Amino acid sequence: MRRPLTAIPALFLAPFFPGGLACAAPQQDTFTPAQRQEVVKILRQALKDDPTILGDAIVSLKSKAQEQQRSETASQLDAQKDALENAPAYAVRGNPHGDVTIVEFFDPRCGYCKRAIPVIDALLKKDKNIRFVEKIVPVLSDKSVTAARAIIAAALQGGYEKMKRALMTDNATPTDSYLHDIAQQNGLDADRLIRDMSRKEVIAAIQVNLDQARDIDLSGTPTFIFNHKRVVPGYMSESDIMNEVRALRKK
Repeated sequence: MRRPLTAIPALFLAPFFPGGLACAAPQQDTFTPAQRQEVVKILRQALKDDPTILGDAIVSLKSKAQEQQRSETASQLDAQKDALENAPAYAVRGNPHGDVTIVEFFDPRCGYCKRAIPVIDALLKKDKNIRFVEKIVPVLSDKSVTAARAIIAAALQGGYEKMKRALMTDNATPTDSYLHDIAQQNGLDADRLIRDMSRKEVIAAIQVNLDQARDIDLSGTPTFIFNHKRVVPGYMSESDIMNEVRALRKK
């Protein structure tokens, strides 16, 4: 059964109308049924002769969708600048007045996030003018949620960094007894930590990060944001990060 011309997606017509298809006021169809059938026949034959037409059209659509997504993300980054680049003092590393701010969204159970720890340590040691902001987003599993709550609870008694590193250098399941032992080993009040994990402010702090991640359409962890302008998802080497930093400083 032949389809009428009006049912053919505009992307298929592009190779035959290089100038594009513009919107216009409704008008009467000037094609006869035979002419419409002939146009469809030509289009079908063109796809048979050069199947790349379809592939190119799909690639073009995908590219346009990605560009639209980048544009929407950029708008969100601008709108969320203050929220994204601010965090409790315990989650800000490096130079608090640095000329470049890097925000990292990480999951405490994420393998690539764990691999990034020594990279970030080395980066901040070498470059004293970077402000680094950490945002915990437990997105992988219930274990991630438990670990995130323990880290934020530890922050209430000055133990954020100790608990974060302890949990991110160990793959053990974060049960209450395990967390109690880890807290004691790191000089924290273990009983208080277990209690604080259920405090409203601990849950709220994590939710704030999750809301921000949703607003920028976070696709995975780790994800890095450079000066609220550029989002780079996935693990980055020290040289990769420095390349981004140098590019920002040249602007």
